[in-house]
Amino acid sequence: MAPPSKYTPEFREEAVQIALRSRKTVTEVGRELRINPETLRGWVKKHKQQNEPPAGADLSLDERARLKELERRIREVEMENAFLKKAAAYFAKDPR
Repeated sequence: MAPPSKYTPEFREEAVQIALRSRKTVTEVGRELRINPETLRGWVKKHKQQNEPPAGADLSLDERARLKELERRIREVEMENAFLKKAAAYFAKDPR
């Protein structure tokens, strides 16, 4: 069992808000507050995960299906493009 935290939930929330609003890095804010920067970074990450909506939550089922199909098509086109680049390079160096 983990030992109890020496930081109150209020202190954690205030530190996270300072880190998010500040133009300083999480490391700089952590040092100013005399918190291990990795601890503060973990708090910020947890805060973002809890307060941001999941990606794709605002899309309907049809929109998600269309997005998935378009992403598949993009992958295909990128593979075709890579093949054509290789073919062009091959024929460009052949002196015939």
